[in-house]
Amino acid sequence: MEALLVSTSVVALAEIGDKTQLLSFVLAAKLKRKYAILSGIFFATLANHALAGYVGAWLATLVSPLILKWIVALSFLGFGVWALKPDTLESDPKLRRAGVFVTTLVAFFLVEMGDKTQLATVALAARYDALAAVVAGTTLGMVIANAPAVWIGEALAHRINMKAMRWVAAALFVALGVLTLAVGGDR
Repeated sequence: MEALLVSTSVVALAEIGDKTQLLSFVLAAKLKRKYAILSGIFFATLANHALAGYVGAWLATLVSPLILKWIVALSFLGFGVWALKPDTLESDPKLRRAGVFVTTLVAFFLVEMGDKTQLATVALAARYDALAAVVAGTTLGMVIANAPAVWIGEALAHRINMKAMRWVAAALFVALGVLTLAVGGDR
């Protein structure tokens, strides 16, 4: 349960102002089909984070628990710094005419590659011996953060203090890094 809750909260906060959330705003503004967009986000995230989770679980088998503990802790500290940098999205992303669901699925999957939330999924899967809970949590966190972006759209973006949210996300990542060092992570 801890892996699910930590994964959900970390990714939901880290996603605020992230480039995939910015993509959610763009998709909602241009494509207008909220349910198809949310479905595309869900399935793209599930596929992307399942892959990332498997990589994290596999990497955890390659190194000793002590080395893994330091790698994961330093990763979380790095994500804390990264969370403070505002993301941007190209001014007018080219959206293909493949249908709203497929366009969202492909665009979201590709934009999430190498993103801090994907890399956080790798670190969380390496930290917790609960792959399904981590993937479910990170996917739920993405949906929690992106559903309002799709549903309420641009009006929401102007009401959220993105700078404050980046600081909260950064603090959460740093706390996870410190906690990983303090309590361990022995699989």
